[in-house]
Amino acid sequence: MSSDRPRHRVLLIRHGQTEWSLSDQHTGRTDIDLTPKGEADASALHGIAERIGLHNPYVFASPRRRAQRTAELAGLHVDETDELFAEWDYGDYEGLTRLQIQADHEPGWAIWTHGAPGGESVEQMTRRVDAAVDRVESRLAISDVVVVSHGHFSRSFVCRFLRWPITQGADIDLRPAGSALLAEAGGDRRLSELRGPVGEWASPTSI
Repeated sequence: MSSDRPRHRVLLIRHGQTEWSLSDQHTGRTDIDLTPKGEADASALHGIAERIGLHNPYVFASPRRRAQRTAELAGLHVDETDELFAEWDYGDYEGLTRLQIQADHEPGWAIWTHGAPGGESVEQMTRRVDAAVDRVESRLAISDVVVVSHGHFSRSFVCRFLRWPITQGADIDLRPAGSALLAEAGGDRRLSELRGPVGEWASPTSI
């Protein structure tokens, strides 16, 4: 670890609000636009990397347009777009709410413990997020990193970066246009900051 930059940081940004995030519908591969509020919240992120003082950040992003648009409105130049940073694939449960899934398919279902039939299991998601963590770590020797992605992916990334089981993502609340700051120094990793949309205190997400 270089003496002039002993602290490495990763800023995770969840895309702004969409109609499906507003209604708690699971949104994986479906490409959906931001709502007007989602656009406003994403715009309020403009300059966040500078405010935090990130060092020449390299920006990864999900290919979904809700993430790409959030990055654009936040004034971030996306250096690399990759499916590796896409949302959990919900398979047969795409577009359904947790309550609908529990009522019509699996009582007691949660993505963190059951995974998604026809989509990604907990084990598959863990492997993909681990690969994303590896990709990010390869950049940290050069610069800080920003990842513009999705709710479940970002919460999963926090867990795996901190070497926690992915299931602990259930205990992390990251709202649309929210952000999480991770830091590493001397091999010690921490979740330094967790924020909701700028200027807003919202109710926790239910999914």
